[in-house]
Order: sequence, then structure tokens, then C-alpha cells
Amino acid sequence: MVIFNLSSFNLDVFFLVGIPGLEQFHIWIGIPFCIIYLVAVVGNSILLYLIIVERSLHEPMFFFLSLLAFTDLVLSTAGVPKTLSIFWLGAREITFTGCLTQMFFLHYSFVLDSAILLAMAFDRYVAICSPLRYTTILTPRAITKIIVGICFRSFCIILPDVFLLKRLPFCQTRIIPHTYCEHIGVARLSCADISINIWYGFAVPIMTVISDVILIAVSYTLILHAVFHLPSHAARQKALGTCGSHVCVILMFYTPAFFSILAHRFGHNVPRTFHIMFANLYIVIPPALNPIVYGVKTKKIRDKVVILFSPKAIQ
Repeated sequence: MVIFNLSSFNLDVFFLVGIPGLEQFHIWIGIPFCIIYLVAVVGNSILLYLIIVERSLHEPMFFFLSLLAFTDLVLSTAGVPKTLSIFWLGAREITFTGCLTQMFFLHYSFVLDSAILLAMAFDRYVAICSPLRYTTILTPRAITKIIVGICFRSFCIILPDVFLLKRLPFCQTRIIPHTYCEHIGVARLSCADISINIWYGFAVPIMTVISDVILIAVSYTLILHAVFHLPSHAARQKALGTCGSHVCVILMFYTPAFFSILAHRFGHNVPRTFHIMFANLYIVIPPALNPIVYGVKTKKIRDKVVILFSPKAIQ
């Protein structure tokens, strides 16, 4: 059990415990986290590099994919380096400002990821259901508006969390039983009424994400309806193939996300150790797997990766 020295307690400092109950295994737990994080950084960096330098990848789908890769880098980097510093260096202190900053980027990345997946579903809907109008609908100007719109929406949804925490007094413990700062976890340390934090911190982001899921489901329902009315089997296979990687990423993102959120809110019988471990895996595994999925299932990206790492390219 970690013992905190609070004799010279700084009122601006919080303490992150790590994974309660597994403190003696922190050094070993950090090894797979570090490896997966490096995979996420390298994979998403390669994806961004290819989309930027290869003119053949300057298409709406790949612009959205580059934004997803960048957001995944932010999501994992906002949490994992601090987690590793706790596991390996015992650096558990974090200032209140640092805690708010980390919380903002973690939650902002999550909501933005959801919005990007919705934009990518719309892209696939237009490409399959209205292929002749694809270039006239998704013009560079339209793509810019979509990207700015979803970034601004996510910012407006998460920014109030910062002010909801700043207004709270923390007159009891400042020990956070987690590896990173998240809104409700920090709010529960306050000695004031946090009803509005619980209501806004849970209901507003969840309703936003649920609306994204509903719209994605509608998009893919229309896509499947259009695909199964195509005249040839080959055309159907090609159309489904273009959506396969996106569907895999959607499932990897939303399945653990909803489980983690609901377990945190309603899963009182879920052991805290399991919940925190799962929450940490969530911020690192999808960012690591997304570039792999797109690299394997998207032919254009797969071919460019092969060329990039071929002996001639290295020479």
C-alpha cells in the first residue's frame, strides 16, 4: 500500500495512486503499456505521414482518417506518459492545473473521436449511395467545414467540465485512486454538492455519443440497403470491403467505451482495480489498433506502407 507524506501538503497538488491493490506490480504492468503506447505512436505517425505526402491519399476518407490518427495520438499521450511515470518513477503528484488539462484532453479526444467516426460514416454513405455526386458533395470546402464543426462541437461539450471542477472546494482528501484525472473521479473528492457535475459530466457527453451512434447506425443501414441492391456479387463485395475497416474501428471504439462509462456510473459491484485497468487499456489499445486495422484492410494504405518500408525506399 502506498503511503503519502502529507506533512507539507500543497493545496494545489493532487496525488494519483495508480492502480489500487496492484502497486507492487506497477513496474511490470508498465512494460506492456509502454509497448502498446509505442505501437500507437509509431502507427499513427506513419499513417499521418503517408496521408500528408502521398497525393493519391488526398481524398475525403483519408483526411478524416488523418484527423482520427491525430486525435488518437492526443488521447494516448494525454494519459499514458503520466501513467508510466507513476508506475516506474513514483511520480504521483499532479497540480490542479495539470489535472484539469489532462482531464480536458482525455475527454475532448474521446468526444472528438466519436464525431470523426460519424463523419467517416457519412463519407462512406455518400461514396456508396451517391457515388456520382461524391466529389460535388464532399468538396474541400465542405470537408473543412465538417472538421471545424466537429472540433468546435467537442470543445464546447467538454470545456464546461473544466469550470465545473474549478468552482469546487477540495477540503478533504486529494488522493485520486486512478492513474489519470477524469471529471467525476476528481469531483467526488470535493466536500461540496457535485450534483451538477454528475448530471452534466455523465448525461451530456453520453447523449452526444449516443446521438453519434444512432446516426452511424442509420448511415450503415442505408449503406447496406444500397449494397444489397447492387447488380453483381463483385460490386457488393467491393462496397462492403471499403466499409470493413471502418466498422472494425467503430466496434473497437464504442464497445469498451460504453462498458467503461456504464461500469463507472452503475457498476458498483465491479472491482475498482478491474475498472481502472480497463480504463487504462481503453486509452491505449484503440489508438494502437486503428492504424493496424486501416493498414491491413485498406489497399491504398497497405500498398503505400509496403513501398515505404521496401529495401529500395530505405536506400
